[in-house]
Amino acid sequence: MVRQLKIMLAPEIVSTTRNWRDFPGQVFIVTLAALIYFGVRMITKGAEDAAFNNAYDLITFQSWLKLDFEAWAQSAVLDYRWVVTFFNWVYVWLHWPMLLGTLLALYHFNRQRYTLMRNAMIVSGALGLMFFVLFPVAPPRFFAGFTDTVAELSSSYKFLQPPSIVNKYAAMPSFHVGWNVLAGVVIFRSTKSIAVRIFAVSSPLLMSIAVILTGNHWIVDGFVGIALVMIGLFVAHRLGWLTHRWKETTDASSNQHDKAAQESELEKVGPAGIEPTTERL
Repeated sequence: MVRQLKIMLAPEIVSTTRNWRDFPGQVFIVTLAALIYFGVRMITKGAEDAAFNNAYDLITFQSWLKLDFEAWAQSAVLDYRWVVTFFNWVYVWLHWPMLLGTLLALYHFNRQRYTLMRNAMIVSGALGLMFFVLFPVAPPRFFAGFTDTVAELSSSYKFLQPPSIVNKYAAMPSFHVGWNVLAGVVIFRSTKSIAVRIFAVSSPLLMSIAVILTGNHWIVDGFVGIALVMIGLFVAHRLGWLTHRWKETTDASSNQHDKAAQESELEKVGPAGIEPTTERL
């Protein structure tokens, strides 16, 4: 039972690399986390008034910071259909497909980095749910002067992000930015391939641009998403340390038990493996 729990929580300390026998346990954990994530997002769907009020406050805050250039940025590219199409594809296909692909690759090649990324996503996602519930924010595409380029100029998003499960008022934080930054950091540190490292850097940069040009997030949403991911990454590192201490403790306990058992056997058979004789009177 303890071994199965170890395999599910930290496959790198029990399973051997490239052994997929225990993969179903990881599917269960990730699926459960995803169901909770989307379930809570759906619960907050009715917070339209609060979402728009919070969005207006956010616009005022960004104006004070001189960061209110989302409308200008989108209007600058709307006449260039190929640019809009490219960033629509980035927004849709460079998020969930890339994240799942990264997790699969890490599970195959580097279990420790897989566990790190999985835990960081779960922790940051849990923090993000608090924002969705307590501070819903309407995205730019619902305001005058913006165009919902993903919905109006493409249809592929319906397969990966069906409208029925998407919370329209969960712009803050942007995990499109945050989790792509997380994946980029983990990928960059897990390979020496120049091409893969270029992808690790360019992916979050392209996504940061895409969320603005598609009208799906405010500038500050991305910064908050990155901040939550950094917190999640820190917690995941600490969890990794605790997990390995758990392994060392249980291994030491197991070794002591085995040593005690061996000493007990030696006492029964003697040092040479010969049954001790009893003295006869």
